[in-house]
Amino acid sequence: MPRLEPAMARIRVKDLRLRTFIGIKEEEILNKQDILINLTMLYPAADAVRDNDIEHALNYRTITKAIIQHVEDNRFALLERLTQEILDLVMAHRQVRYAEVEVDKPHALRFAESVSITLASHRD
Repeated sequence: MPRLEPAMARIRVKDLRLRTFIGIKEEEILNKQDILINLTMLYPAADAVRDNDIEHALNYRTITKAIIQHVEDNRFALLERLTQEILDLVMAHRQVRYAEVEVDKPHALRFAESVSITLASHRD
């Protein structure tokens, strides 16, 4: 019988709307703006599935709370930097095997709904 890989859970946090200082123009430096964050995290969930126990699951609430605090308590010139710092917070959790973070800045360009940056990371 072939050896099966452990079940991988895909957790998505969709449209986390926060306010922060983001940008390089004077108006952006002086005024908080809305951003939207979308996260995808993969982790091996075999133990959580088997035991039905939160101790074996990836606690997405803890991760999300850390992201909220970090984003709202800091200033960022570039979307790239903000996105990388969020990705670093997610990947700090050893259970996470893969993460993708997309940060949208609504109305960053005239005639566009938003501009976004996506970064991803994985561990073996």
